[in-house]
Amino acid sequence: MNSLLRTLTILALAAAPFWATAADSAPATAAAPAAEAAKTPPAPPAPTLEQRLAGIEAYLGNGDPSAVLKDAKGTIPAGLTTPAASATGPGHNGFIMICAALVLFMTLPGLFLFYGGLVRTKNILSVAAQCFGLAGLVTILWWAVGYSLVFGKSFDGTLLGHIFGGSEFFFLNGVTSAPNTDYAYWISQNVFAMFQLMFAIITPALIVGAVAERMKFSALMAFMTAWMFLVYFPMAHAIWGITGDMNGVWNAKATIKAIDFAGGTVVHMTSGWSALLLCIILGPRIGFGKKSMTPHSMVLCAVGTGMLWVGWYGFNAGSALAADGVAAQAFTTTTLAAAVAAFTWGALEWILRKHASILGLCSGAVAGLVVITPAAGFVTTTGAVIIGVLAGVIPFLAVVYLKSKLGYDDALDTFGVHAVGGTLGAVMTGILATVDANANLATNLKDIVGQTLLTEQFKAIGVTLVISLVATAVIAYALKATIGLRPTEEDESRGLDISDHGEEGYNHNS
Repeated sequence: MNSLLRTLTILALAAAPFWATAADSAPATAAAPAAEAAKTPPAPPAPTLEQRLAGIEAYLGNGDPSAVLKDAKGTIPAGLTTPAASATGPGHNGFIMICAALVLFMTLPGLFLFYGGLVRTKNILSVAAQCFGLAGLVTILWWAVGYSLVFGKSFDGTLLGHIFGGSEFFFLNGVTSAPNTDYAYWISQNVFAMFQLMFAIITPALIVGAVAERMKFSALMAFMTAWMFLVYFPMAHAIWGITGDMNGVWNAKATIKAIDFAGGTVVHMTSGWSALLLCIILGPRIGFGKKSMTPHSMVLCAVGTGMLWVGWYGFNAGSALAADGVAAQAFTTTTLAAAVAAFTWGALEWILRKHASILGLCSGAVAGLVVITPAAGFVTTTGAVIIGVLAGVIPFLAVVYLKSKLGYDDALDTFGVHAVGGTLGAVMTGILATVDANANLATNLKDIVGQTLLTEQFKAIGVTLVISLVATAVIAYALKATIGLRPTEEDESRGLDISDHGEEGYNHNS
């Protein structure tokens, strides 16, 4: 026992230095978290109930959710946020997703049925293939670079910035479900990108109508690839990009303070004027003016027109980028203009020809939709009716009289409806736009609306014409000299369904 006690005493004495070291270090270890805590900044103040309620009000009114957090100096305290300040609004987001689907519905199947019914039987599949092919091609371009070139802003302040937006969103990098507040407070940027993609798809598809039945599929795809870079991307950036030189509504530094609600210049003028020059460079269809080239199915044309009209609500109302009062106004004016134009075109036919044709009623409806597009969210209902009457008269004159007088083979009247209608719409927008219809016009344009806005519209029209025509000529002649634009006479006579796609639209052997 004595031996055991001696052994324990020796071990205790040997361990004493280690106990002292541990005791000395214990306060330092305990003090470390306290020191770190002293360096950590205090938590930001929680948003008040009033701020949270104001965030909800901002959502309902499509306002800036961060505005409710700003202090008297207009700054947001560091770290202060509310759920509304960084989130999307489900109602607005859902609305734009539906609108994006409606705009795609305009192309597939609306446009190819409208155009397909107007061509001869042997070419209906070629029209469908061109619409589907463009949907795929443009989507790839949009994903890779197109969205960023239109809606980015990293090139701002450089020479390149006058043509394209930026490179920050290449391959949709950083395009997430969070909003891009340069364009919309309450919708996801990926939803915004897909909505705008549908505009990029239908614009080159409109050109198909002018060159139908005589342009090779391969040549069309090559032409449209170059055309998107030289015409659509620069024009869409200039008019709709936050740093665009012709974005009068949102860019206070815009060189040309023009307005275009949903695509009068960007969509209809670019496609329509390019279509005219391209069909002239191509030359007329074999037998044009010598044999009948009547539509093979007005039923398909009428069905396609109905689909276009329905889809156009996504096109115009969706361009408000929220389910708000501006969208409601655009929805209303779109309805009025389309209906009045269809009736007016039909009435003109009845007066001049003693009958109102289905083709005339369909053409009138589409013309009304085209002309109201740049004005839809900027004009009153009375303005929409005025636009509808003019849309039923002026494109009618272009299609019925100008085309026959000048002799160009615009197969499906893309120029008469879209170029003439889009140009008319841009002009009428400058005349009829009012702050009473859209308060956003007062943001940067309060001094020119109703004054010199029309002059700015004419400047934008001039720029659009130059870009569209010069680029089309360069691309078309380059392709004509290399791969060729047209099929052989034999293939064209057989029809593009067989020569380009190896299929027939109708099988009469079963």
